[in-house]
Amino acid sequence: MDANSQNPRIGRPADLDSSVLWQAKLKSRDFLEVAVTYGLVLLAVWTPTSLQVWLGWIILAWVFSATAASPHDARTLGFRPSRPWRSFWVVGIALLAAGLAVWISAQIHTLHPLPIGMHEVARTWRYFLWAFVQQFLLQDFFLLRLLRLLPSKTAAVIAATVLFASAHLPNPLLVMVTLLWGAAACALFLRYRDLYSLGIAHGILGICLAITIPNALHHGMRVGLGYLRYHEQLAPLHRSQSNHIVSTDAWVIADATKR
Repeated sequence: MDANSQNPRIGRPADLDSSVLWQAKLKSRDFLEVAVTYGLVLLAVWTPTSLQVWLGWIILAWVFSATAASPHDARTLGFRPSRPWRSFWVVGIALLAAGLAVWISAQIHTLHPLPIGMHEVARTWRYFLWAFVQQFLLQDFFLLRLLRLLPSKTAAVIAATVLFASAHLPNPLLVMVTLLWGAAACALFLRYRDLYSLGIAHGILGICLAITIPNALHHGMRVGLGYLRYHEQLAPLHRSQSNHIVSTDAWVIADATKR
């Protein structure tokens, strides 16, 4: 008796086709680009600050060159939305949410200046540019490739969101926030194909989070090695203050005195 006939589940054409398809996808250019880029991102996150700048430029050069070589046009990438006003409500919701969060933070006395290293950037367009770059990486690079690798849009959105959130480890607050925002941003991108509204909303919400949540909780919005070494990067406090940073208000006061 033939071995395949003993187990009818083995050797079915559909199973063979599925196996061959997955092997082809794992060997595809899309899988290679996703794996290499995500590996570079993790390497940058978990290396000292002195190397992060160089790795950052390498990642951007790689991503932009890979995107330029892809078959996607400007509309697919979200650079030329057909009806940009349709998705601008996302920015309005971000502004309302940020305004409410700032008001609540002021009432409970957790509102504070931006963390060290963010205040100069956030006062200019550069912070919003960085938010836009993150959305470009999430939607135009990872999501579009995962859509070709995975069997459904839902699976691609989940995978892209998990990659986005896990890049913010071990910061528990940012992991939670990026899980929610990543899923929403991917869904909105697939619906509207507008990268601009997502970048602006990301910038608004990022600054809001930085000034309304105590630095003790988000470690100055750092991730990876920077999150773990945050206590080493704090400016020295006066001796009279060093034993009293035990409450939210004390953290806010201590943070303010460093400016």
